[in-house]
Amino acid sequence: MPRFSANLSLLYAEHDFMARFAAARQDGFAAVEFHFPYAHDPAGLAAALHRESLQLVVFNLPPGDWAAGERGIACHPQRVPEFQDGIALAIEYARALGCPRLNCLAGLCPPGVGEARMRETLIENLRFAAFTLKHAGIELVMEPINTRDMPGFFVSTTRQALDIIDDVGSDNLRLQYDIYHAQVMEGDLARTLEERLDRIGHIQLADNPGRHEPGTGEINFPFLLDHIDRLGYPGWIGCEYRPSSTTTAGLGWLRAIRS
Repeated sequence: MPRFSANLSLLYAEHDFMARFAAARQDGFAAVEFHFPYAHDPAGLAAALHRESLQLVVFNLPPGDWAAGERGIACHPQRVPEFQDGIALAIEYARALGCPRLNCLAGLCPPGVGEARMRETLIENLRFAAFTLKHAGIELVMEPINTRDMPGFFVSTTRQALDIIDDVGSDNLRLQYDIYHAQVMEGDLARTLEERLDRIGHIQLADNPGRHEPGTGEINFPFLLDHIDRLGYPGWIGCEYRPSSTTTAGLGWLRAIRS
């Protein structure tokens, strides 16, 4: 059976953030993930993980000014020093929290910068991050994000992401495959997972449309999750969706799998 982690940035929004760890454990999750830890004291986060016997599986590198609309800075030629400083900060948190992997958000296309320059900057930043994180014992992943929800995001398809990963040329960089984003941009989920499983470091899910829990949209999750299990995917699947009501009330899909 696949292993599921609760994304605490979206799930359990009816609770304060620090109370979401206990709520996830109450619902039977053994692992969690979230977008960013940087607004919280690492000791407090580590204590919450330890108290609830939860494993943290992934969080994102610093994205720039998220509140101002930035969604990553890895493709921004003028932000390279800031990106590199962010790697050091992320390593501090990952070590304190026992997190084995970090996700890089390429970012929105900066105005006035050509595509070739953005791509070159992203590749060099990923090389730096993959090398630095490898020496810290941490895996790097990169996630394509759909351009309907996030117009102007630089890396938006599996093929584009894998081409960039190939050009980076590091054995410490793999794909974060978000089923929701992939369904919006390209579909063909089962075949992509089968053909690219060895390139995938982490999987996330949500249904489409609406980005709600499995069973609320068009994706055949009973088939797809069985398919992932048959393929022998060894990692966690992050539940990164917006619950239709409360998180616990919307976990019928997961209770059916566990029964």
